[in-house]
Amino acid sequence: MLEIKNLETGYGKKQVVFGVSLKVAPGEIVALIGPNGAGKSTVLKAVCGLLPIWKGEIIFDGVELNGLSPAHRVGRGIMFAPQGNRVFQELTVRENLEIGGIHIGKDELQGRIRHVLELFPALKTRLKEEAGRLSGGEQQMLALARALIIKPKLLLLDEPSLGLSPGLVKMIFELIGRIGRDEGMSILIVEQKVKEVLGIADRVMAMKLGHLAYVGEAKSLANDPIRLKGLFL
Repeated sequence: MLEIKNLETGYGKKQVVFGVSLKVAPGEIVALIGPNGAGKSTVLKAVCGLLPIWKGEIIFDGVELNGLSPAHRVGRGIMFAPQGNRVFQELTVRENLEIGGIHIGKDELQGRIRHVLELFPALKTRLKEEAGRLSGGEQQMLALARALIIKPKLLLLDEPSLGLSPGLVKMIFELIGRIGRDEGMSILIVEQKVKEVLGIADRVMAMKLGHLAYVGEAKSLANDPIRLKGLFL
């Protein structure tokens, strides 16, 4: 579904990612872990088109993405949910969901909203409320629900647990795991809650200082605390 070949990119003149290559298969959940500043979020931004590709290739569903705008990538089925409960605070929950499907016909959009509300039933009774009045966990649910409106083939998640209480973290990861299984969606997730993300991921890739330092099965790494610790030192 997604193949990154020898990716190099960064911000301004500062290079952050150095020759990273990775793959995400159809229906697979892949965790991208590593210490702060390793370049994990930068990889996601390059995939969705928010950062230019300096060198290398990004291929999605058989099509090279180099040079395509973020809007074109969304149209091809890539959706990015950035960190930090990114919702439109002054708009209602329904309006936030409608923005997620702004390019979809009205009848189809309403059907998709009904579908995501089945995945996130806590939002059903809050549709007329301003998103800024929701709790942190509910805002994260709304951000995920909005990302799912277009029925993406690939969902990019950047630290969905950020700022949430332990109970909400558990709930959010259960939801992400269920979405991957039930929707057959490919998911590439950057996360600092390593134990939790390894519990839902099929494979894991670790980055250090802009380089890929480890690729393997999520369960194997979860059962190897010494190696896991070493990836963050």
